[in-house]
Amino acid sequence: MEKADSRVTIHMAASLDGFIARKDGSVDWLETSDEFAGGETLDPAYVEAFLKTIDCYVMGARTYELALRFEAQGFGWAYGDKPTFVLSHRELPKVRETVEFYAGDLAQLVEERLRPSFRSIWVVGGGAVAGECLRSGLADEVRYSILPVLIGDGIRFFEGLDRDVALHLSEVKAYKNGTMALCYEVRKGRD
Repeated sequence: MEKADSRVTIHMAASLDGFIARKDGSVDWLETSDEFAGGETLDPAYVEAFLKTIDCYVMGARTYELALRFEAQGFGWAYGDKPTFVLSHRELPKVRETVEFYAGDLAQLVEERLRPSFRSIWVVGGGAVAGECLRSGLADEVRYSILPVLIGDGIRFFEGLDRDVALHLSEVKAYKNGTMALCYEVRKGRD
């Protein structure tokens, strides 16, 4: 049974030309030196309070491996103590109790396990997982953080879309580091 107020959000940081990583998976371009005087400052207390509203995360194996690399480099585990579901058919290291690996159908995971248990479900990577969420009609909103860089080629934000997906712009914010944050509601039942 779906929770009436459960929400699936796809969130990704990407280059202006729509790539979430280089072809080799690197994200060395994520740090920006841009400055936009008219932008908002990300207050750490606001970010911390916002992250507390997220109940669980869903990601693919490559995103999980990237998160482990960031942690090993001293950046910490970005997902706190929230349940994190990693979609993979490969054997991956389990470094914390909050991580669960899942090799089955994404729609079944979301509809039968996550929606009944969690109110705020965030899909945070990668492009294949985001594309599958949209193809399966699972996503309620898309949050797109556009960084001020063009990388020319790489892994697309959404892989394998086979149809148009109608969206409704619900929020726009510009930040001092030149990043634009867009939030779109997925228009259900429309192609």
